[in-house]
Amino acid sequence: MKDHLSRAEIRKDVVQGTVEAAAGTIGQVATILTGAVKDVAGALGGLATELFEIRDAARRAAAEHDPDPGV
Repeated sequence: MKDHLSRAEIRKDVVQGTVEAAAGTIGQVATILTGAVKDVAGALGGLATELFEIRDAARRAAAEHDPDPGV
């Protein structure tokens, strides 16, 4: 015996499948974006750390080169 599905039930199944697929895709994209934001923040933090180290090294070098700038 064949199961007879009404047009309304078929439409409901189509909408449900579409919403489930879209939700899965949105979740995947959100995960990708979250990882990308995390990676960018880490890279920018690393750059800032390097810039602070370069600034400190430049200050130390300047102090060693000219220990008394007021003279």
